[in-house]
Amino acid sequence: MSAKNTEEATGPLKDIRVLEMGQLLAGPFCGQMMGDFGAEVIKIEQPEIGDPMRGWGREKPHGLSLWWPVIARNKKSVTLNLREKEGADIVKQLVAKSDILIENFRPGTMEKWGLGYDVLKEINPGLIMVRVSGFGQDGPYSKRPGYGAIGEAMGGMRYVVGDPSSPPSRMGISIGDQLAATFACMGALAALHHKDQTGEGQIIDSAIYEAVLAMMESLITEYVEADYIRERSGAILPNVAPSNIYPTKDGQMVLIAANQDTVFKRLAAAMGQSELFDDERYHTHGARGENQTELDELVGLWTSSLTAEDLMVELDKFGIPQGKIYRAPDMLEDPHFKAREAIIKVVHPQFKNLKMQNVAPKFSKTPGQVRWTGPTLGQHNTEIYEGLLGIAKNTLEDMKAKGLL
Repeated sequence: MSAKNTEEATGPLKDIRVLEMGQLLAGPFCGQMMGDFGAEVIKIEQPEIGDPMRGWGREKPHGLSLWWPVIARNKKSVTLNLREKEGADIVKQLVAKSDILIENFRPGTMEKWGLGYDVLKEINPGLIMVRVSGFGQDGPYSKRPGYGAIGEAMGGMRYVVGDPSSPPSRMGISIGDQLAATFACMGALAALHHKDQTGEGQIIDSAIYEAVLAMMESLITEYVEADYIRERSGAILPNVAPSNIYPTKDGQMVLIAANQDTVFKRLAAAMGQSELFDDERYHTHGARGENQTELDELVGLWTSSLTAEDLMVELDKFGIPQGKIYRAPDMLEDPHFKAREAIIKVVHPQFKNLKMQNVAPKFSKTPGQVRWTGPTLGQHNTEIYEGLLGIAKNTLEDMKAKGLL
């Protein structure tokens, strides 16, 4: 399915204007989500250089990043030198006409440029300022550089990810940045509701380490109340069985989650070993957890006798949750992904077969959409500076000559 690639927004945020002043991933992913749901996202980039994400990602047909079309989709790009007073003055003009400002610079940077919230709220009392950083806007670590990996480490995620025989692992994606961005977006939307009721804006302070910490389930409580520290457990969750990745006859991997009593009973029947459910070693959730290793071996012996396709057919027949470990090629071929348009083809001037994940979640009345892919640097300077702010063309030419644009 191809994206419509129309500039007309249809999502629930189509009347919202967002200034995105961040770079790399944590701030821009927040802007991406808002743009996906229809917001007009004006991304401010450094002249001639732009967001470093323009050069990131697996290299690079046509010398272009394959990350940029995704993270910058549905955004408008303008260039502006924020380090000069004239550049900061332009930001103030944009703030007067905007609802949300996103930034993910080191705390204190906006204030150094004369663009702190105390200044901006005088221009626009309803402004919602979204601030994404490694450690938050205050506290003893606030001025530290804080990349996503550091937040994942200090938030507790890195320690519990990976095989117990290996050092802590990363997730394979920039999950810390993306979590902080997601919480930032949620906070901004909640603040919009408050603004609708009161007319007041506010600051949303999303710290990467706190966003990661928020996902750590009962990790803190288990230590405080039971003196239990979670450890790396690889593909399993300790004492939850059977729930693991199991081998197949044709060398593929299928994840089966059958730890609930009723589901395990069905799995035992699918295996042709219904007596396993009545065995005291496996009859209850607790018992299966205590005998997790040997139970996984029994399930693995059975799955190894079937191809992945035959195994999944059999599991479906008995209503047992299962799924192959997918890579990109599997996703592109899966009929369910196709039916729900989870991956779409989008129009791009260089990449003629560009595909990416669609907007999530789905809305029944005001769906978001990928309207266009990442813009070229400064592509919308004329539209925004002349059209929105009414700056004269000769003034813009002077600004460009000074290196402001």
